Amino acid sequence: MIIGYTAGVYDLFHIGHLNLLKNAKAQCDYLIVGVTSDEAAQYKHKTPFIPQDERMEIVRAIKYVDEVVLQDDLDKLKAWDKYHYDILFVGSDWQGTDKWKRYEAELKLKGSKVVYLPYTQRTSSTILQNTLKKFNEEVA
Repeated sequence: MIIGYTAGVYDLFHIGHLNLLKNAKAQCDYLIVGVTSDEAAQYKHKTPFIPQDERMEIVRAIKYVDEVVLQDDLDKLKAWDKYHYDILFVGSDWQGTDKWKRYEAELKLKGSKVVYLPYTQRTSSTILQNTLKKFNEEVA
């Protein structure tokens, strides 16, 4: 059985999130999805609009997802220690960065690999959040 793992904030769930999960599931038998905790999401210097419990429930309802876990540590090697995944899926926007080159090398030593999936450029949670903020300012 091939175990896949991916993680994200999944705030304001959109088609890019769905595409990533669908493409990941197509390459593994069992997909574990880490939903970033509200606290850990602060690395993006913003608070998620949707609380972590609700984001977890949304991701849990996706048919491509076999298991949802809370990601309270962003270290993907610690996640490997917990879940022993065979493939770590991540958006292609991270490919080639120093951080992800290190993950590739470290995971290879553990018999796992990183697979980069196409990043959906036309939609992002940041774009949706900015649109909502602008709308709220206009309404107020």
